Amino acid sequence: MSLLKSASTVSLWTLASRITGLVRELLIAASFGASALTDAFNVAFRIPNLFRRLFAEGAFSQAFVPVLAASKAQHGEEVTRQAVNHVATLLAWSLLVLSLLGVLAAPFLVWAMASGLKQHPESYEAAIQMTRFMFPYIGFMSMVALSAGILNTWKKFAIPAATPVLLNMAMIGAAWFLAPWLKSQGIQAIYALPVGVMLGGFLQLALQIPALKKIGLLPRIGLGFKAIRQAASDPASRQIASLMLPALLGVGVAQISLLINTQIASYLAPGSVSWLTYADRLMEFPTAILGVALGAVLMPQLAAAKANGNQIEYAAMLDWGLRLVVLLALPCAAALLVFAQPLVSVLYHYGAFTDRDVQQTTLALSGYGVGLLGLVAIKVLAPGYYASQDIKTPVKIAVLVLCFTQIMNVVLVPHLAHAGLALSIGLGALLNALWLLVGLLRKGSYKPSPGWLVFAARVLLATLLLALFLAWVAASFDWLAMRQQAWSRLGTMGLVLMGSAMLYFGCLRLSGLRLQSFVRR
Repeated sequence: MSLLKSASTVSLWTLASRITGLVRELLIAASFGASALTDAFNVAFRIPNLFRRLFAEGAFSQAFVPVLAASKAQHGEEVTRQAVNHVATLLAWSLLVLSLLGVLAAPFLVWAMASGLKQHPESYEAAIQMTRFMFPYIGFMSMVALSAGILNTWKKFAIPAATPVLLNMAMIGAAWFLAPWLKSQGIQAIYALPVGVMLGGFLQLALQIPALKKIGLLPRIGLGFKAIRQAASDPASRQIASLMLPALLGVGVAQISLLINTQIASYLAPGSVSWLTYADRLMEFPTAILGVALGAVLMPQLAAAKANGNQIEYAAMLDWGLRLVVLLALPCAAALLVFAQPLVSVLYHYGAFTDRDVQQTTLALSGYGVGLLGLVAIKVLAPGYYASQDIKTPVKIAVLVLCFTQIMNVVLVPHLAHAGLALSIGLGALLNALWLLVGLLRKGSYKPSPGWLVFAARVLLATLLLALFLAWVAASFDWLAMRQQAWSRLGTMGLVLMGSAMLYFGCLRLSGLRLQSFVRR
C-alpha cells in the first residue's frame, strides 16, 4: 500500500471521527453552553486524557511502535508475537493499579488541574465525581493504543483510525437520550457525558479484538506474579521501558503545560476552560486529519527503514511528509486566522451558545491557528527521532519550549486572557517544530530533496489568494445574525469551502505544481 493511500485511509476515518466529534461538541454546546458545570466536565475529562497521553498514544506509543517494527523486521513474527504478549501483560497490570489510585486521588487531581473551580463549590464537587467515574477510561484507551501500534505496524490502518468515531457516537447518544432523562429525575444533566465517555472507551477496545485475531496477534495477558516477572524479563519489554522513561518526561512536559494553562484558565472568566476546549476541538480537524494520519503511517515505516539501514528511503519519506504538511496545513492555518468567526458560528452558535461565546471561542481559535503549521509538522518530525529510538532529543526540546510557552503566558494573558493561552501554545508549537527540523538537518538524517524553494513559493502564492478570498467572504456576511437561518448559513459555508478548495488547488495547478508526485511517493 502506498504512503498516500495509507495516509488517505487514516485521514478519511479521522475526518469521520472529527465530524462526529464536532456534532458531539455542537450538541454539548447547544445543550449546556459554556458554564461552570461544563468547565467541570472538561476538567474531569482532561484528567484521564492527561494520563492517557502517558500510557497510550504518548510515551507508550513512542517507545512501543519503533521497537515492535524493528523486532518484526529483524526477528520475525513469532518472536514479535511473544513480545506483544509480555508488553500487554505489563501494561494491563500497570493500568489496573493506576486506575485504582486515580479514583482514590480524584479530589487532589481536580485541585491540581483547576483549583479555581472552588469558586463554584457545586462545579468543583461535580468535577471530582466525574473524574472518579471516568478515570478508568485510560485503561480502555491504553489497550486501544497497544492494539493500534500492532495493527499499524502490520499496515492495518483503518480500524485504529475508525475507533474514535465510537466514542463520539456514545457521547452523542448520552447527551441526546440520557441527559434529558437525568434532568427529569432531578439530576444534573451534565452527568450523562461521563457515562458516554466510559461506554465509548469500551466500544473502542471491543472493535480492536476481531482485527487482532485476524492477524493472529490478539495479546494474551498473563495472570499472577510469575507471568508478570517473565514479562518484565523480556528484552523487548526492557527496551520499551528504557525508551519510555525519557518519553514520559517529554509527554509529561506537554501535560505540565496543559495543567498550567487549565489552572490559569480556571481563574479567568467563567467559561474560559470551555472556550479553549471548543476551539481546541475545532483545531483537531486539521491536526488530526493531517498530522495524526501522517504520524500513524510514517512511524512504523520510518522505524523499519532505520532497522534495515535504508537511509535514502528514510529521508525520502520524511521529505514527502513535510511537503504534504506545507501543502495542506498552511492554507488551513490561513483559514483559521482570517475565517475563524464564521467557522465557530456555523459549528457552535446554537441553543445555549451565545454571541459572546462565539467571540471568545473565535479569539482562542485564532491563537491556536498561529501555530497550526508547527502542530502538524511535529507529527512528522518527531517520528523521525523516534524511529532511530532517539527520544531524548525531542524531550530536551520540549522542556525548553515549555519554558518559552510560560514566558509567553506571563506576557500575553494579562492582555488577551484565555486567547493569550492559545497564542502561547501556537508560538511554542512553531518553535518546537523548527527546533526538531534543525536537529534532523544537523544530524544529516534528513536531506531535503531538490525543488523546495519553488514548491514553497507556489504554496505561499496560493495561500495568499485563499486568505484574501476568505477575508472578503468573512466581511460580506453577518454570520452571527444568520443564527436564525441555520440551514442558509450552513449552505453558505459549504459553498465557501468548496470555492476555497477550487481556488487553492486551481492556483497550484496553474503555477505548475504537479500533485501527482505525492501520489507516486
